[in-house]
Amino acid sequence: MSNSGQVEQRISQRTLQSTKSEEPELGPLSQLPGIWQNTGQFKGHGWNMIALPFPSGNHDYRLLNNQYNETLTFQLVDKNVPNRGMNGDQEVFTIDYVQAIEQIAAADFPDSGLAGGAGLAIHHEPGLWLHMKDHTTGDINIARLSSIPHGDAVMALGKSQTNTTGFDIPNLNGLPIGVNQDLSNPYLKPYAHFNDQPFKGIFNPTKPNDLLRSAITPFFSANEIASVTQLKVDTAMGSGGVNNIPFVTRQANAAEVSSIFWIYELKEKHSNGEPRMLLQYTQTVLLEFFDSPNGPGLIKWPHVSINTLEKQPSN
Repeated sequence: MSNSGQVEQRISQRTLQSTKSEEPELGPLSQLPGIWQNTGQFKGHGWNMIALPFPSGNHDYRLLNNQYNETLTFQLVDKNVPNRGMNGDQEVFTIDYVQAIEQIAAADFPDSGLAGGAGLAIHHEPGLWLHMKDHTTGDINIARLSSIPHGDAVMALGKSQTNTTGFDIPNLNGLPIGVNQDLSNPYLKPYAHFNDQPFKGIFNPTKPNDLLRSAITPFFSANEIASVTQLKVDTAMGSGGVNNIPFVTRQANAAEVSSIFWIYELKEKHSNGEPRMLLQYTQTVLLEFFDSPNGPGLIKWPHVSINTLEKQPSN
């Protein structure tokens, strides 16, 4: 069969393949294919914070917080993409994904009037996850490739781990790097505002990962977790990196992207026999703009997104 014929055959099979609850050949990615959403008890569990240049504000930036619902869809692309090599071929298992995010509520400080209301489609991201089966470099065995409509292309590399006891969700400091991080610092007034008055009474952008821990802890306390897979990737690893269009590079350069995904298989089963599945992630994009008062270089502003989603059972 020609290469084009093989591609057409794979495409025609994707719908059937992607309805399966697992693809064991995908290794650490095996539980991803399907549709993950903010449903049931996890509606509104998506949170985002980002500092943006704001020339008309007293602090020259504004801090924007969003609450959102998300649909994250994964589909099998190929169980064996061959990378040809002089000392043998590498096999790469590949799935694609589309992330679609709809805003529930938003607020910024200072109030710019630009935060928008409910129902806005605030993010769309197509991409790929790869599992390198062999010929790996060090312990790097996974990769995430992302395309962002703002004009960013991301290659983040990392490794996977699986256990039955779970992984620590790290503390995450959402404060900008390169300034005095004491919240009494007048320059940090937007962060102090939301630290004292959390967005929607829940989300504190100075320590965003706290909400991930509070969402998953009851399942561990009730001994309801069968297994956990961690996918941890960073553009600072290996040959990873971020490329941006010129305007983004000049104005608010996206310099580094890191993310951790946790896939939880619960002991509970759906009526069709599939295990109930949860997915959490924390993602940080370091944006660079404004000179740091503490030395050479620019201030690095963490743009953080977190969410807890549930996989929808297949029909």
